[in-house]
Amino acid sequence: MEDDWRPLLGPDWSGESYATQSVTDSLDSKTRRPFHVEPRNIVEEDPLERVSAEASIMSSRMNYYSRLTGSSDRLLVPPDHVIPAPEEIYVYSPLGTAFKVHGGDGSARNPSIITIFAIWNAMMGTSILSIPWGIKQAGFTFGILIIISVGLMTLYCCYRVLKSSKSIPYIDTSDWEFHDVCKYYLGAPGQWSSLIFSMVSLIGAMVVYWVLMSNFLFNTGEFIYNYVHNISMADADFGTNGTDRVICPFPGTQPERNGSLTLFALSDNSTEAPLFEHLWSKTNTVPFYLIILLLPLLNFRSASFFARFTFLGTISVMYLIFLVTLKAFRLGFHLEFHWFHHTEFFVPEFRVLFPQLTGVLTLAFFIHNCVITLMKSNQHQQNNVRDLSVAYVLVGVTYLYVGVLVFAVFPSPPLSKECIEPNFLDNFPSSDIWVFVARMCLFFQMTTVYPLLGYLVRVQIMGQIFGKHYPGFFHVLFLNVVIVAAGVLMARFYPNIGSIIRYAGAFCGLALVFVLPSVVHMISLHRIGKLRWPSATFHSLLIALGFANLLGQFFM
Repeated sequence: MEDDWRPLLGPDWSGESYATQSVTDSLDSKTRRPFHVEPRNIVEEDPLERVSAEASIMSSRMNYYSRLTGSSDRLLVPPDHVIPAPEEIYVYSPLGTAFKVHGGDGSARNPSIITIFAIWNAMMGTSILSIPWGIKQAGFTFGILIIISVGLMTLYCCYRVLKSSKSIPYIDTSDWEFHDVCKYYLGAPGQWSSLIFSMVSLIGAMVVYWVLMSNFLFNTGEFIYNYVHNISMADADFGTNGTDRVICPFPGTQPERNGSLTLFALSDNSTEAPLFEHLWSKTNTVPFYLIILLLPLLNFRSASFFARFTFLGTISVMYLIFLVTLKAFRLGFHLEFHWFHHTEFFVPEFRVLFPQLTGVLTLAFFIHNCVITLMKSNQHQQNNVRDLSVAYVLVGVTYLYVGVLVFAVFPSPPLSKECIEPNFLDNFPSSDIWVFVARMCLFFQMTTVYPLLGYLVRVQIMGQIFGKHYPGFFHVLFLNVVIVAAGVLMARFYPNIGSIIRYAGAFCGLALVFVLPSVVHMISLHRIGKLRWPSATFHSLLIALGFANLLGQFFM
């Protein structure tokens, strides 16, 4: 009896009956959908009403088609123009009744506005804290131009990722991710390279999160301690006076010197220091305290609980925008334009350190490894390109707003623009109540996002090695200990989030932003005979820019 259900011209189905497969395929609007039945033939409230003879004939005809060919062979599939739209699809029951398929493909769809802000929220990460520092490294005018240029380049490459699966013929790619596309065009090396570089971006983000959480937890604890003991830190740091103080943690730092935050590792450990300073150090103790909180959370089998708190990211970013606007009104603008020479308080408009900003921006605009998944839930698929473009514009405007305002309001004189830190919140004292709230919001947001990132790393690594997302407690524990150790070591010896972000962004961006999307697109055009020299030149230039971006991090 099973042989009667097998397609006559298709491959054999192993592991499940063809009847089950046909039911699954019939609900896929991109392969073979259920036949159309006129509304008058549909069973609504009366279960005794039967489908007409016309519908029964249509059912027999579709069964004949299904026996001629399998769902993976599109040669004998009825053309799309004779198949009804998803909202008009009905399922024919062997009992002779038909029922409407509600919801099209059965998955939830979001309107464009929700999709746009989902992309905006996904890209708005820790990089926003380093944008002012990146503008300082590149120069004010050159930094603005670079943000716009990198945003446009990464948008185009993201567009190429989004369209990459559409050019594959005769295969249902509705559930494919970009690494599946890379495997199709480049084989196993393409798939593994996309996965490895995606892992680098995730682990790099987790390391940055650990450094920032150590920073926020330290400043929060210091604020509470000083408030309880009525300690004033007004003269502890070099900075401005008044209610809205701005500090320069390292006033003697030279413009060419990168990674000034490493001086934290050389903090005084003499016995003369108060007990609180021994027990509550930004680099010596606080990064280790976080292990007690975060390592158990990483070992949860499911991350669904933490996914409920993703709204905290939107709240944190909106509060940062409010904070920057408030400081701008209170501090005013402090700008002077010196195009190529450095002064005591101002930096040139064009600086050779600009690759540090391009590295940060590559990660700031990075969403290429999950854009296909995000756009699948868009209600109007024909608007995917438009919605993606609008989301990138919103992200770019947000980065420009925060970066330009922080750089412009930084009080110079008396402070030099060189004092802008890789985390611009470090330019405000721990006693600032508005900044204290920002640090608290960001700390709780990162506490919920960090286990989600760890879950994504675990799923990809364990799935590839063991074929299971949770092969065992000790396997997962070992992986999590390695990830946590990387964060602790960075927070202890090199807590410069600007440098960590730019190296991670340039490294993963080389493959997932510049190389793989361009190579996949050129191969797809070459296979259909449409690759021309202007397209080949343009995409080769994108690949060269990706390599230059990575090399620039080591020489600037």
